[in-house]
Amino acid sequence: MFEILTSPDALVALLTLTFLEIVLGIDNIIFISLASSKLPKQHQKKATNIGLFMAMLIRIILLFGISWLVAMEAPFWHINTSWLKAGISGQGLILIAGGLFLLYKSTSEIHEKVEDKGHDEREVAKGRKTTLTKAIVQIALINIVFSFDSILTAVGMTNGISDNPTDALIIMVIAVVVSVIIMMVFANPVGKFVTKHPTVQLLGLSFLILIGFMLIAEGAHLSHIEIFGSQVGTIPKGYLYFTIAFSLFIEFLNMRYRKKTSEIVTTHPEEIDAELQREIDKELRK
Repeated sequence: MFEILTSPDALVALLTLTFLEIVLGIDNIIFISLASSKLPKQHQKKATNIGLFMAMLIRIILLFGISWLVAMEAPFWHINTSWLKAGISGQGLILIAGGLFLLYKSTSEIHEKVEDKGHDEREVAKGRKTTLTKAIVQIALINIVFSFDSILTAVGMTNGISDNPTDALIIMVIAVVVSVIIMMVFANPVGKFVTKHPTVQLLGLSFLILIGFMLIAEGAHLSHIEIFGSQVGTIPKGYLYFTIAFSLFIEFLNMRYRKKTSEIVTTHPEEIDAELQREIDKELRK
């Protein structure tokens, strides 16, 4: 049954697919971390692990139902007007719905944190009343959406690896299980870091907006949507991952700068006062 793992091509496919599954799981970890951060501390780790376990379970179920997944590419509803043409498929509809859900969730969270002055204080006073069940339901819904990218990548990577379809299925299941175990190890540190640094939390919510637009564009592309004769294209994931990496790098620089400034103010307050006085005198002499 596992003879396929002795093949060099199969091992390369397994390692590459495991890496890609982890990369594709980054956006999933971000969402799970943000969803679990609103829970009491004693439930955050539990919600994260349950969320990732559900991600693994959903992916494995979809792998076994791969024929059903592929069949969802067939359009079930056609639109043909003077300015809009589309062949809506189940796969495209799920991606569009998932993208809209992410846009709603992330923009409402950003609005509450930025515009609602009493939001954080009320959350603390209420003891963060988001329940474990509610968080897990949200995580489960978005896991279904993110699973499609993961499964389609797995199918593409293992296509033609063996004449026996069971061999490809074994490689895909092993890659999914290994990648989720690795993500479980790092998800909690990521969640704690996001909770500790509010600016990173806002950055994470901004990432979800980008991911939401990406999912909508991908769903529209799979549904062959044309607007005024122009077909909607996909957004290369490389652009998204570069944007996330670059934004995090700039945020880490800002954190280092804020930490350094805080240390100077704490250790040498008299120097800060003297410098401030010189600036005031300089302005008065103008």
